[in-house]
Amino acid sequence: MRAVVTEDFGSAPRIIDLDLPELGATEIRVRVRASSLNGFDLALAGGYFNGILEHRFPVTLGRDFAGTVDAVGSEVRGFSAGDDVFGVVPLQPLHVGGFAEYVIVGEQDDITRVPAGLDLATAGALGLAGAAALAVTAAVSPAAEQTVLVAGATGGVGAIAVQMLNAAGVRVIATASGEVEAAHVRSLGAAEVVDGRTDVVEQVRAIAPEGVDAVIHLAGDPVVLGGLVADGGHFGTLLMADPAQPAERNVTVAQPSALPRREVLDALAGDVVAGRLRLPVQRTFSIDEVPDAIATFAAGTLGKVAISIP
Repeated sequence: MRAVVTEDFGSAPRIIDLDLPELGATEIRVRVRASSLNGFDLALAGGYFNGILEHRFPVTLGRDFAGTVDAVGSEVRGFSAGDDVFGVVPLQPLHVGGFAEYVIVGEQDDITRVPAGLDLATAGALGLAGAAALAVTAAVSPAAEQTVLVAGATGGVGAIAVQMLNAAGVRVIATASGEVEAAHVRSLGAAEVVDGRTDVVEQVRAIAPEGVDAVIHLAGDPVVLGGLVADGGHFGTLLMADPAQPAERNVTVAQPSALPRREVLDALAGDVVAGRLRLPVQRTFSIDEVPDAIATFAAGTLGKVAISIP
């Protein structure tokens, strides 16, 4: 099978041929049709998890996957060949990935069926970003009529977080640059937009002079953004960042992890099917175009960058 791999810490991703993975008794083999890029993939390719996560090279990129079950192990009871499924590959050890024609996951891993009304392309971009948005949104304890700043609102996680906050009755301030990005985040539910390229503090203070109730940090300087949180507020980040809040500020800092468990995946899929959640995809690349996809993603996107595996 073909797969996009990194073969050492910091080595450039490339497509190689791998043996078709063997199937264990409790495992499921999926013929992958769709995946997507996440910030995790750029960090993995850059070697940033050296010494943090176990690597079994070659490591296939792509945490997300969606496709059709090709075969199941002798002890698998919850899935059958022919089922359309989607999910997120295990984090430990780093080895298998969604940027491949086939992926092996365990029956108890983060995998679930694709419900009627959800296409594989959307399912392949939903899992990790959706779980991350859910985690960081919950971490700031949003309440109706509060004001929350989403810094990095234009990406996949930000797009979903803005919609979740808006659905909860929260007043969302989103960072964006230019008219196109501003229109994009407003279409997702942002009430106010500030230009992330200029003085964010001045712009946010003009909207919320006493500070915001919470910041969701997906991009930008955590110290600067943390200073915008009002006393008693929350700062939630998915990045390895410390907002350096003084104790007397009484700001709760949370660094949650995305947990794409089956029940989370089912809930996200249900929201998409019901029209409560929209997953914007800026562009879809083929598996052969992953280097171009990585460059596009790194430059900043409106929503997700998807990968198609014919």
